[in-house]
Amino acid sequence: MSAFHHLSVLPDEVIRFLEPADGKTYLDGTLGGGGHTALILEKAPGAFVIGIDRDQAALSAAGERLAAHGGQIRLVHGDFAGVTGHLSALGVTGLDGFILDLGVSSHQLDTRERGFSFQQDAPLDMRMDTSCGETAADLLNKLPEQELERIISEYGEERWAKRIASFIVKERAESLITTTFRLVDIIKGAVPKAKWDERIHPATRTFQALRIAVNSELDSLEQGMRSALDLLKPGGRGVIISFHSLEDRIVKHIFREYAEGCTCPRQLPICVCGKQPRVKVLTNRPVTARETETDENPRARSAKLRAVEKL
Repeated sequence: MSAFHHLSVLPDEVIRFLEPADGKTYLDGTLGGGGHTALILEKAPGAFVIGIDRDQAALSAAGERLAAHGGQIRLVHGDFAGVTGHLSALGVTGLDGFILDLGVSSHQLDTRERGFSFQQDAPLDMRMDTSCGETAADLLNKLPEQELERIISEYGEERWAKRIASFIVKERAESLITTTFRLVDIIKGAVPKAKWDERIHPATRTFQALRIAVNSELDSLEQGMRSALDLLKPGGRGVIISFHSLEDRIVKHIFREYAEGCTCPRQLPICVCGKQPRVKVLTNRPVTARETETDENPRARSAKLRAVEKL
């Protein structure tokens, strides 16, 4: 297995919006290699950070990287969606800030046996937590054609979803689909070559869709976001970095929902709903990476950062 490496995106912007301070408690809900946690502790050596990740390899790498901080960190193996339970088990009842860096890490893409990449032949796994759950191969070989089409269309925003799903079902009837290159060949056969997008590989959207489905990423994001926002103390800040439109849409809508006040019809003379804004949105538009960062880290090109402050 390759050594864990992963450049944290938008590092200066994360610290600017999070405003870490000594004596405060922060959550890194998608720890990865520990890059953002290291930045928090560099800015505020007296802060306390809880890091959560589903990937045991990431936790191990982060533990080594952050070892010098000792009692200032606590690492948890688990899904961010269960943040309330994870923090409760640690006796933590509130947060002064949280950071989520969504999506797949460079390490996960580069580790062949994880099956995230269509550029290396490997078993179709795609699980962020390899200790449990169904693999991408499991889904490909058992789901009905209509459900495969829905996943590829909805999570991959793939216009050829119906045709790709049809080809998958036809091919799996001959033999089970178990490797990345076999799936790539099926997708290439399904999408007419004249319609291939020069900017992206024809398998990109389908692989994204399968990864999201395998890891229930969008459900985890919504559940974890709401829990973390509820755990924020007044003045606490939440920072989320997304990498595709589906994630960013969820982040934007939930932030707007929490920032919204009275929803009574305008004709009512007084408010009867009693709804008050719970957060202030700090980013009217998503913050994106500067050219100097994208030159060094191409992954940052699609990154969008949004932030809020608890009222």
